[in-house]
Amino acid sequence: MLRSPVKIEPDSKSLRFLYKNPVGRIFLKLLSAPRLSKLCGSFLSSSLSRPLIGSFVRTNDIDLSQYEDRKYHDFNDFFTRRIKPGLRPVDMSPDAFVAPCDGLLTAFRIDKDTVLPVKQSMYTITDLLASKEEAEVFEDGICLVFRLCVDHYHRYFFFDDCEAEKPVFIKGRLHTVRPIALETEKVFTTNSREKTLLHTKHFGRVMQIEVGAMLVGKIRNHDVTSAKRGDEKGMFLYGGSTVILLFEKDKLNLDEDIFRNSSEYSETPVRFGEKLGEICR
Repeated sequence: MLRSPVKIEPDSKSLRFLYKNPVGRIFLKLLSAPRLSKLCGSFLSSSLSRPLIGSFVRTNDIDLSQYEDRKYHDFNDFFTRRIKPGLRPVDMSPDAFVAPCDGLLTAFRIDKDTVLPVKQSMYTITDLLASKEEAEVFEDGICLVFRLCVDHYHRYFFFDDCEAEKPVFIKGRLHTVRPIALETEKVFTTNSREKTLLHTKHFGRVMQIEVGAMLVGKIRNHDVTSAKRGDEKGMFLYGGSTVILLFEKDKLNLDEDIFRNSSEYSETPVRFGEKLGEICR
């Protein structure tokens, strides 16, 4: 199928000030500190934050008819709201690779150990995983980056039947995952993140990494060791963030439209459960 890309929207004046202005970068150091995000997260998980829900819905034009109709205790309770059953059907064809979440997708081929995004800072898989031994598994493979904006569904799922190793948390800072930050900061290798090695039924070993972002209070993964395609893996509390998947060489045949869109500095909108490719034969 032909996948229509979306051009990355312009960055706000405040983000340009933080990342392009010498004075702004002084404030950036404070805002990207995990301590501040933890403080904001505590407030957003308290009942005092409930009044923020209405304005958030209006500002981001969120269609509440897609979500469960219930009262929310606090803002984070709303932010991690569940979508109504049936609105995210999962392609269960054995050979299909499906999106693990809603988001804006970019895809890159790994050149040995290095990812070379267009107009963004290159980074190595070794730095991303904080492990040279693990990085060697994914040399010359594929790196998929799913960027979640604040209006996306902030739960993520297992894309295939698998056995999951224990998640490992890597401590770091909390920059925004907007492209303006990726141009100047090695965001994915410096932000707090959590990695899980998945031994999948159809795609071999796959590493899934959830990356925290500015003012995200928490990456919340469930305690799961064995999962079926479509089972919930976890959720992000407030903020935009990112899910990264690393595939071994010759394991995934991704739709070429996605690679082409990425090479043109465009993101491909995807929804959890839709087919994006298939196994290599």
